Amino acid sequence: MDVAKDEFVWAVHGSSQTTSCPNDSAGAQALFSALAEHNIGLVVLEATGGHERALAGFLLERGVAVAVVNPRAAREFARSMGHLAKTDQIDACALAHYAQTLAAKADQAGIRFAPPPPHIEALQALVTRRAQLLNMRTAEKNRLAGAVRVLRSSIEDVIRTLDRQIKRLDKEIDDHLDSHFSQQRKRLESIKGIGVTTCATMLAFMPELGHVSAARVAKLAGVAPLNQDSGKMRGRRQIWGGRSLVRCTLHMAMLSAVRYNPVLQAFYQRLVAAGKPKKVALVACAHKLLRILNAMERSGQHRNEAMHTNPA
Repeated sequence: MDVAKDEFVWAVHGSSQTTSCPNDSAGAQALFSALAEHNIGLVVLEATGGHERALAGFLLERGVAVAVVNPRAAREFARSMGHLAKTDQIDACALAHYAQTLAAKADQAGIRFAPPPPHIEALQALVTRRAQLLNMRTAEKNRLAGAVRVLRSSIEDVIRTLDRQIKRLDKEIDDHLDSHFSQQRKRLESIKGIGVTTCATMLAFMPELGHVSAARVAKLAGVAPLNQDSGKMRGRRQIWGGRSLVRCTLHMAMLSAVRYNPVLQAFYQRLVAAGKPKKVALVACAHKLLRILNAMERSGQHRNEAMHTNPA
């Protein structure tokens, strides 16, 4: 099912016919009525910046299994099936085929969509909005650097407004963490280098912490080196994909952690001394930190850095 702001286009696997419906309650009800005529095992929607959220929730409330997939994965699947052109109708048919493929997988872990609890959804919204405001402020500061005098006052006013908005959001995030994640917050912030922003991002967008393997967590965050091998060719391992907001937040956290966290500092210095580029060493530190966080969430215990520091 291809979902846009105003409408969605859907198809059933095995048929080239597509149907368009308005992306509102009437369209959702029309879809549900039409699905009743078919033996549907899984409905696949593309993640489209939140436009799919209400429709996915509507179907879930009525017992329909839903998967919300990454648009890149959906497009690559369509290309693999020979669909080089891209239209809403082509995407809908490709997603219907994708649904059949996903439903046939023996391992269904992580396929079916489950909406986050309200307190996590609220934290996701707050963290996402903060990131948006930071990007807006950076853009305005870049404009200010090359602005003519007549525009400087206007740009400075916008920057001050964004500063106030970010400060207010920081307070809301801080209060939300205290109200809904007090114990998890204490655990995560017991690690030197983990502050409010990193803690909030992990709790909002890495709910798998403590519930999956360390390797899986690293892949979800996009800090796991992936092989690029074919035949006798052995390519360079590099990170790829993952949750961009988590990865960017971890990178910023590492810039502080490798200075103040004794374990990560020693690990970073050892990698750099061995000839690793500094960016590669930072990614390795982020990978190591995620393994620590995953173990902490699984055990429910705080981190005592003194126990993991070699004596001088």
